[in-house]
Amino acid sequence: MSYGGVADALAERSGRASARLVGNIMARHGGSVPWHRVVSSAGRLPPGHEREARARLRAEGVPLRGEGVDIRVAGWSPEEGM
Repeated sequence: MSYGGVADALAERSGRASARLVGNIMARHGGSVPWHRVVSSAGRLPPGHEREARARLRAEGVPLRGEGVDIRVAGWSPEEGM
């Protein structure tokens, strides 16, 4: 899921949709959640953590493309369910 996708999903509850806010929250408090699964809308991995994110995603079998995630194949939204 992209930072913007997370922001959109939480907008009703938070009162605003801010991909930058999601990034800041993940940077401060994301250690206990699967932070490596949140990527840019183009599939780019979290800046400064690309190596670890790539290794975790590869271990999970997530389809990678170039320097990031193939978001067209691996993208998820709450509307799709679990």
